[in-house]
Amino acid sequence: MSEYANKKTRGAFIAAVFAMQGFGILFGAIVALVVSAAFRNSFPAPAYSDDRAASLVPEADYVWRIILMFGALPAAITYYWRMKMPETARYTALVARNAKQAAADMSRVLHTDIEEERSESVEKAAAMVLAGGDEWGLFSSEFVRRHGLHLVATTSTWFLLDIAFYSQNLFQKDIFSKVGWIPAARTMNAVEELFRIARAQALIAMCGTIPGYWFTVAFIDVAGRFWIQIMGFAMMTLFMLGLAVPYNHWTTPGHHTGFVVLYGFTFFFANFGSNSTTFIVPAEIYPARLRSTCHGISAAAGKAGAIVGAFGFLYAAQDPHKPEAGYPRGIGIRNALFVLAGTNLLGTVMTLLVPESKGKSLEVVSQEVADDEEAA
Repeated sequence: MSEYANKKTRGAFIAAVFAMQGFGILFGAIVALVVSAAFRNSFPAPAYSDDRAASLVPEADYVWRIILMFGALPAAITYYWRMKMPETARYTALVARNAKQAAADMSRVLHTDIEEERSESVEKAAAMVLAGGDEWGLFSSEFVRRHGLHLVATTSTWFLLDIAFYSQNLFQKDIFSKVGWIPAARTMNAVEELFRIARAQALIAMCGTIPGYWFTVAFIDVAGRFWIQIMGFAMMTLFMLGLAVPYNHWTTPGHHTGFVVLYGFTFFFANFGSNSTTFIVPAEIYPARLRSTCHGISAAAGKAGAIVGAFGFLYAAQDPHKPEAGYPRGIGIRNALFVLAGTNLLGTVMTLLVPESKGKSLEVVSQEVADDEEAA
């Protein structure tokens, strides 16, 4: 998307594509709600504390299978559409070095005829970029000089963001149970627990996640990527501290609403912040021939952070006095929230290495051409 959009609205276009993730999260929660509600009404079961064996009816085994099958549908549709898409014109012109094919692909995507003069301008633009020299690669000293710090910035910020972001997402049920927003698992049967968790996740998605994504779409080409990422990490730090410092207050009866509101704001500023910008910036600041590679490296660092967040929070959040069966003693949810706040604070610091790409062409921001060459 970054290679098809113009420099004035490129951020909004990429953010809008990424923002569809929010609707996917909501759709997933709705599917889980509908399926669990249907099985809950059709196959009633006692709570786990009343009858452990009967609380999980045999038919419940179909619930997760049906939900997983629904998830395969958009993946299959996406695969089909992606196979129908041509390669981007920038890649075809600058890497494959076929400017005429690039012009033809642009004509196909934009549903308009590319005149011969405009086709020639594509060739001239490609020649101008190639004239700047494209012999250096990912493991060259020239890449390190031009983009070494950029790669450190995009990998580290995505890594740090996903530690916090996936911890928040994967362990919502544990946090919600701890503060009393949903009942303890032992007081429900398995399908009832799924229904209540899905309902809570749908509410968080509607009130925090989706609005955050679309605030990014609205403001990213106004405020810029750098300031939105700084703001996102900083606000997540503050709201995490707001959850952790008075944690004992939030866990007392009657105060869970305030906890949920603050927790929802962490999702809002994750998406109106670093969760969006860590995806967008690597798609803009690297040269065309290395753009996908560097974006992939940055994304891989993010997934490494997701692994750290998933397993780290699972063990760290265990009660230091009474951990769950099979787990060692942890530091507790309160201290785990302090760790996540520190992670976000470190992300704020590493964002200082992220360059601003607002209003610049991809060739300028990736240092393939200078500003004066583009103007010429």
